[in-house]
Amino acid sequence: MHHDLCFAWNWEYDADFAGVLTTTAEEQGVSLLQVTPSNLDATGEELRTGQTSFGTLFDRASDSDPHFLHLSTWAAEHNAANINPHHKAQRAWDKATMHLEFLSAGLVVPYTIILPPFSQQAELPSLDLAPLNGCFSIKPAGLGGGDGVVNHAHSFEQVQAARQEYPEHKYLLQAHVTPVAHGAHAPWFRVLYCCGETLPSWWDVDSHRYTPFGSGPESGHARSALVSLMARIAEVCGLGLFSTEVALTSSYELVAVDYVNEPPDLRLQSRAVDGVPDSIVEAIARRIVAVAAQTSRHRSA
Repeated sequence: MHHDLCFAWNWEYDADFAGVLTTTAEEQGVSLLQVTPSNLDATGEELRTGQTSFGTLFDRASDSDPHFLHLSTWAAEHNAANINPHHKAQRAWDKATMHLEFLSAGLVVPYTIILPPFSQQAELPSLDLAPLNGCFSIKPAGLGGGDGVVNHAHSFEQVQAARQEYPEHKYLLQAHVTPVAHGAHAPWFRVLYCCGETLPSWWDVDSHRYTPFGSGPESGHARSALVSLMARIAEVCGLGLFSTEVALTSSYELVAVDYVNEPPDLRLQSRAVDGVPDSIVEAIARRIVAVAAQTSRHRSA
């Protein structure tokens, strides 16, 4: 049986998104194959024997479980569309790589010092922290979800202690970014990008709470600038779905603070206070279903 869309997931908190995606696919007449740990092996055998196929893959599982990787392999071998190809996702997971790629693309990023893994170089040569202006974040280059991050750091001793927590990872020392005081919201944004559609929210860095954009002129100006920025970031990372943290500084520059988050959190705000606004999750589901439908139409033409 052929399916327009294959959705692979293994995180319990993706269950609500799976429900939204299922409803959206049914409404649009798009056939959906869900692959979870419970049917992964059986699906793999059906793909191998030709009993099952799909036109578009949306993989939110192989980042944590390599047993799902055969879905990406099958997609590549059978010319299926892939929302987030695994090799591009792997590249995006490395914050050090993304920092350098953003710089090369002319994107504005915080002043950052990249350090080698502690396991490779325990003792660092003379390290000048002055350009970080006395307050900075310490981030492991290959981890997400805030793991290992130390905010508001100020000393070399903190750097060395943090490097030993994940000794196999490169580390970024990233200068603190202060958004300009402006309007009802501090201009700090969490922006989701999905296959050409930019979905911005105001972002509270302390509570991690999203506030959807309104329709006023303040949101309109910010939305236009963020659409342009996210299109450029999508060109750099090559992914269909990701999120980025962005701040507007006193010099009125949009600074990409947290470069490419993949896979992004898609918990519903109606179920978790720090989740993504339901309207944005629903928009992501609609966009992915639309991509799958378009891919199937193209193949059948």
